[in-house]
Amino acid sequence: MINIKQMHHVAYRCKDAKETVQWYQEHLNMELLVAISENQVPSTKEPDPYMHVFLDAGMGNILAFFELPTKPEMGRDLNTPEWVQHIAFEVADRNALVAAKAELQGKGVDVLGITSHGIIYSIYFFDLNGHRLELTYRCGTDEQMAKLKAVAPAMVEEWSVTKRAPEHAKWLHEDEFTSNEN
Repeated sequence: MINIKQMHHVAYRCKDAKETVQWYQEHLNMELLVAISENQVPSTKEPDPYMHVFLDAGMGNILAFFELPTKPEMGRDLNTPEWVQHIAFEVADRNALVAAKAELQGKGVDVLGITSHGIIYSIYFFDLNGHRLELTYRCGTDEQMAKLKAVAPAMVEEWSVTKRAPEHAKWLHEDEFTSNEN
């Protein structure tokens, strides 16, 4: 039986490894952990030089990027809305989220939100490569999380049949959970 300890890293493509490292250091205070570069892909033996950088995303989480200079310019899946594919990072609390938003805006980053998702609050912005990023903090109670976990299988089953949003967790968007703060 497979027993996952934690996520080791997720890897994305970048336009320029050095500029990407500098952006994440400056904007999200991430430390460069490792850089690996080869002229041949180890897994496929394809002759293709690359730079692979690994950044510390906190608590053992690693965000990695590949610069691929011999490949066509990177793009994104135009059939998928920009808001779908994103990388989310957790901050400690509301004060940390508010401070992060102000800091990013002070550095010229266009930030959307603070957006309420009922059990979390988030802000959204893009890195220099066009990857959408999210900073979030959890505000959901243990009871709320248990309630969501309990209805998750029924929601997935209903969605698979109807392709319409099930209402099992409608309470997330009622009363105090309806406001979006800018």
